[in-house]
Amino acid sequence: MGDKDQADAPPHEVTVSAFYMDKYPVRQDQYQAVMGSNPSRWKGGANPVEQVRWSDAVRYCNKRSQLEGLQPCYDLRAWACNFDANGYRLPTEAEWEYACRAGSTTAYFFGDNPSKLGDYAWYDKNSGAHPRPVGQKQPNRWGLFDICGNVWEWCNDFYKVDYYKEAPPQDPKGPKEGDNKVLRGGAWRFSVESCRSGYRYNENPGYADVCFGYDIYGFRCVRKTANR
Repeated sequence: MGDKDQADAPPHEVTVSAFYMDKYPVRQDQYQAVMGSNPSRWKGGANPVEQVRWSDAVRYCNKRSQLEGLQPCYDLRAWACNFDANGYRLPTEAEWEYACRAGSTTAYFFGDNPSKLGDYAWYDKNSGAHPRPVGQKQPNRWGLFDICGNVWEWCNDFYKVDYYKEAPPQDPKGPKEGDNKVLRGGAWRFSVESCRSGYRYNENPGYADVCFGYDIYGFRCVRKTANR
């Protein structure tokens, strides 16, 4: 885990327990069906939902869990995650990077040469200045689509610049508190560098103001496997 070219992401070894992850970022039609509304600027049922705050993503996870008869993971009063619950939640930063890398150790999950990024991701050079329907590009080796580019994906973790120096080697879950939450994966109006597997980004969890064009934040869900 990590990126030798990023100051806040020194490479280090991490082990994560088994988990399931959505094949795609949550689409607008899925979000609408669960939450009854669509906050996105760039409307389209197959487009990734965007302009979602971290708290919006967490509420979606809980509601989706309830609709499927699973135990919700989040206490919406304390905004705390119960990792023992079998419902949906946001991935930890370590889980997200593990899934993105799909066994690779290179800068991108497809290698070190960024010239191939257009085969896998929508970013500033090929997006046409807006997000695109999910699943149009090639997936990574583990079958995950749009894991890089299109929209940044919220993680469960608080962000701390030097967290990697103190993180436990097994299932790190991020700092106990902080001002910002971690986002991963790059987005449709960001550069090729932001799509590197180890690239870290962060934002205030309540900040998704349409006036500032924060149509770059989306998410995908994970849940634990039955044998955890």
